[in-house]
Formats: sequence, structure tokens, C-alpha cells
Amino acid sequence: MVADGLRVLFCGINPGLMSAATGHHFARPGNRFWPVLHSSGFTPRQLRPDEERELLTYGLGITNVVQRASARADELDAEEYRSGGRLLAGKVRKLRPRWLAVVGVTAYRVAFEDKKAQVGPQQWRIGDTRVWVLPNPSGLNAHWTPQMMAEEFGRLREAAESGDAGG
Repeated sequence: MVADGLRVLFCGINPGLMSAATGHHFARPGNRFWPVLHSSGFTPRQLRPDEERELLTYGLGITNVVQRASARADELDAEEYRSGGRLLAGKVRKLRPRWLAVVGVTAYRVAFEDKKAQVGPQQWRIGDTRVWVLPNPSGLNAHWTPQMMAEEFGRLREAAESGDAGG
């Protein structure tokens, strides 16, 4: 779900089994991505996973770091993340979104070999694209409440709308 020149390209870790079965991102019913995307102001209503194409009309896209499906992200190995990070960087250089938003700080740390990265805007860019790390919306990430996630997603939305570098 990508296009040239998006405002924000969201990047999940990898497809879960439900996403792989349905062909839609963040398809597991307990995943909080779609509700948080709406409550943060990115979309005027809560989209369902099967409506993900509508993201393009809002200048948004969605992809993954690793393409292989798994039940849990911890089933992926470090080389899969690093290889996925290299492929993702190439995709970003080609498509030139204003922001790349990696959904999951651990995935970001491994894929881009940045062990100290925290949630929020990052210092480095991929070409002209700024990078923001968001919390993983999986229900397994219980220490981030939906409200806390919506606030962080909202910070990114404000930066993307204002053209702010986010730092």
C-alpha cells in the first residue's frame, strides 16, 4: 500500500498470521493500529483493515520491515530485520515519503542497527525522508495504552502536517 511522495509511510514489523491470511495490514482484531490511527487524527473515521487502500487518499501508506508472516515478531531473527531494513531504505529512497514511521522500537533498533533509539523522531534521514519510531500497536504491548499511542501518533501527524522536522 505505497505510492510516491506520501506524507507518512507507516511500516509494521511483519505480517501476523491473520494479516497473511486476509492480505491486509494489522488485521488481527486485537491490534490497535486502526483505532489509534483514527483517534490520533490521521483518518476522519476508523478504517477496517480491508479498507487500507483509503490510506492513499490521505497521503498515507503502509508496508512492513520483514515480509515473512509469523505468529509473533519475536520469531524473526536479526538478519531478517537487517535485510528488511536495507530493502525498506531502498523503497523509501525510491518513493520519497516525507516521513517513515516504523511501528515498533525493537524492530527499528535491530533493522537499522540503532540500539539506543527511542520512540519519537530520529536524528537521521533516509535521503530526504525523516524517520519517526512509534510504539507497536499489538495487544502484546500492554504498557502503551491506546491513549498514549494516540498521543504519540498525533505528534507525528502534527509534524507531518506542519512540515516540522519533529525534533
